[in-house]
Amino acid sequence: MTTVSASLDSDGAANQSLFAAPPSKPEYTALPNLLDTIQRQHAAYFWDADMATGLPYDRRGTNGEVISDLVSLGGVGFGIMAIIVMAHREWLARERAALRVSTIIEALRKITRYRGGFPHFVKASDLNSVPLVPMDDGADLVETALLVQGLICAREYFDEKTRVEDNIRQQVDEIVTAIEWSGFVHPGARPSLFWHWSPKYQWSLNVPITGWNEGLVAYVLAAGSRDHFIDPQVFQLGWRNEGKYRNGNSYYGHSLPAGSPYGGPLFLSQYSFCGLDPRGLFDDHIDYWDQVVAHCRINYEHCRRNPKGHIGYGAYGWGLTASDGPKGYLVSCPQNDVGVIAPTAALSSFPFLPDQAEAAARAFFSYGNGRLWGAFGFADAFAPAQNWVSNCNLAINQGPIVAMIENYRTGLLWRLFMKAPEVVTGLSRLGIGRRQHHRTDSAVLLAKDSCIYARREVQSAGPPEREGYE
Repeated sequence: MTTVSASLDSDGAANQSLFAAPPSKPEYTALPNLLDTIQRQHAAYFWDADMATGLPYDRRGTNGEVISDLVSLGGVGFGIMAIIVMAHREWLARERAALRVSTIIEALRKITRYRGGFPHFVKASDLNSVPLVPMDDGADLVETALLVQGLICAREYFDEKTRVEDNIRQQVDEIVTAIEWSGFVHPGARPSLFWHWSPKYQWSLNVPITGWNEGLVAYVLAAGSRDHFIDPQVFQLGWRNEGKYRNGNSYYGHSLPAGSPYGGPLFLSQYSFCGLDPRGLFDDHIDYWDQVVAHCRINYEHCRRNPKGHIGYGAYGWGLTASDGPKGYLVSCPQNDVGVIAPTAALSSFPFLPDQAEAAARAFFSYGNGRLWGAFGFADAFAPAQNWVSNCNLAINQGPIVAMIENYRTGLLWRLFMKAPEVVTGLSRLGIGRRQHHRTDSAVLLAKDSCIYARREVQSAGPPEREGYE
């Protein structure tokens, strides 16, 4: 397997590397510089991709090694978002970014689709589908939606009148309009979008997409489809489950509008909101900003209060979500807390809990004298009590870090996605409205950040105490 080097032009000529060195004193580094380093290194994961297709691998070693040529389609969507961020921040020439996205789209067009939907996994070497579980030899609608989230952002970003950018817009339109969203409503079951459909096994996996989880964006896109839109009742009965998805209980002093007790793993409130902007978003059941913020706060408070007494937990060590674990892939949350912290959980919370996310970011740099930092940023997860650090990075955890930090800084991906006609139409059809929000603009805060940290360095006699993170 070959990869595209992050530090080489297509003709092999060396240029400035996309990789960034970790700060020598993270506790004193100005926040914009710190975020540049984090975003740049994690985004490099998606530039260092399969040479023939431009598709990012599902999993890489922390030293940069390719583990297999498996590609997750949701990871591709996050990767496209990361490439947009690199171009926006001029870490990558716009022309090179457009060419890479065009290469990715050409590969996507060669993948076998099922009612227009993409599989969960393909192999980069031959683009053949790889089942996630038995009988998963067809489409995965949530992976498809996460891919489309990235594709729509690319179509909206690459708006110049050039041959490459014209082709990106045209081909994204073709892919998006071909998805038969209404064909994923099981005709013999309670109205709902279903996660899987296979030509061979049909609806055998029988998994409805029911809130609260990462599948919200699938309903928005399905409702906004030009030719294959769903009836709003599918959202009401499927996602909302006639209101049964609401929670309303308080955990660690924070009321959770919807979802399972304690909110579950944080990716449930992060994946769809890489594109969907929850600020001011509401319907007759919940305020989406309140939902996402409450979920993050409960996750943070669980780790800060640390009821299970895990080493390394606290205000600086927090973040429970799906990740690599000492015994393989696991899904961590307050109700399934085994002492494994995933940096993506805290870092992807920057728009919602900026102070707590910043504290975690600085601590992650210091942990074990830089032990978490690798070729593509922070290792996927770590377990302090076991002295274990993951030896890999996962695409679906790398991408939200880049996207959510950018949304915190500039709102770029939120603006791109929310102006797309499919999204505007989908939200309207589902009865999801948008209020004017009055929350402080992150860009204004960051513009002041260098001065703030200069004062902190003068006033502080030393770095804050972070037990286990020195």
